[in-house]
Amino acid sequence: MTSIILENLAHAYRPNPSSPADYALKQATQIWESGGAYALLGPSGCGKTTLLNIISGLVIPSQGRVLFDGKDVTHLPTEQRNIAQVFQFPVIYDTMTVRENLAFPLRNRRVPEPQITARVAEIAALLDLTADLDYKAKGLTADSKQKISLGRGLVRPDVAAILFDEPLTVIDPHLKWELRSKLKEIHRKLDVTMIYVTHDQTEALTFADKVVVMSDGEVVQTGTPEELFERPAHTFVGHFIGSPGMNILPCTVSGTNAIVDGHTIALDAAYTPPAGARIELGIRPDFVHLAPHGTGLPVTIERIDDLGRHRIARVLLDGRKMAVTVPDSLSISGDQASITMLAHRIGIFADGHRLNPAAKEA
Repeated sequence: MTSIILENLAHAYRPNPSSPADYALKQATQIWESGGAYALLGPSGCGKTTLLNIISGLVIPSQGRVLFDGKDVTHLPTEQRNIAQVFQFPVIYDTMTVRENLAFPLRNRRVPEPQITARVAEIAALLDLTADLDYKAKGLTADSKQKISLGRGLVRPDVAAILFDEPLTVIDPHLKWELRSKLKEIHRKLDVTMIYVTHDQTEALTFADKVVVMSDGEVVQTGTPEELFERPAHTFVGHFIGSPGMNILPCTVSGTNAIVDGHTIALDAAYTPPAGARIELGIRPDFVHLAPHGTGLPVTIERIDDLGRHRIARVLLDGRKMAVTVPDSLSISGDQASITMLAHRIGIFADGHRLNPAAKEA
């Protein structure tokens, strides 16, 4: 297992980039610890695959360095980085058996046969492939073929890191949860550095210890799933993480109060926003509660969605759409109601970035 440092990394596919808009990957520095499980999360075109390909050696960055355990590998080819990569579509040999597919990377490295036999048996057991070892890969299901592809990445015990590029895209939805859980279990057992690219927040938050959220070629936040949910550093993270995402409302701020369309909302701290910035209030639906009319900010109910374990109301606050939690005991007749907000769960953002409260006077 290997620690990976991306130092002042940036990449542009066009020659002579002159502005941030020219970069597919904007400058970033990241430190990923040895044995960690990381996810690169963001919408299509955000730069996550470019970043993964730089780590693997398929792309040489326009600027910055890639360090494996302190060694500069920026210009080393893929085969000299000792990494394994698992792609969106299974990379296997259909005419080989499952056993032969799993053994292939080890035989290429002239590993002794007794060690190959033992390692193949270990990986097959981890992936529930033992019963299929002597079957040709050609006749297996899509999820079994992807398990073989995963196994080919996992089978080398000396691998520096394993890179996954949306490996569950072709898997049936009802099998994805099982494979996500299996990958997490494998990571705990093998203790190898894993980096997982996905646009699916459920995959990222289930798999990773740390999630790197990307938007428009920029790393906007790196954190644990809890940190991304509890304290998003950017409105994009608040909107992208969570279902439904964070409520974002334009506002002004004066000390410990935010004003949204003339309504005053108490904050748990004072803020001093920068002059001229776009100021917004952000709060997750979990921390905004529907209440009887006249007991909070007045809203109009559009609909209430029953999600099984809880209910979410879609409401309008002076024409602004919000998603809020409906308490179990609450019953509302008609479409007029109120909402209350947990002050300590409100974030204030300037031009998309979370503000820290103003320092208290001594």
